[in-house]
Amino acid sequence: MSSVKRFIAGVTCPRCAAMDRVRAWEQNGIRYRECVSCDFFEQLPIEDETPGELTTRVNQPRPEPAENEIQPVRIMDPDRKPSDS
Repeated sequence: MSSVKRFIAGVTCPRCAAMDRVRAWEQNGIRYRECVSCDFFEQLPIEDETPGELTTRVNQPRPEPAENEIQPVRIMDPDRKPSDS
């Protein structure tokens, strides 16, 4: 339970579009935001659920290639010229 009002760096006010003028705090399970330049005020309930990890190509298992998709790798001799076939 935090009642210290802190400015949020880099945030623009949704009403007046002033940057770095929005401050936020939490009190009694409710998150508050307000702009010090205009009369914008917002309160949001704090949800108990934390969002899960986003699905990306990095955190998913790699599909196994089909047998007909596997191709051998040919290593080329660096001393051999392309015309020496």
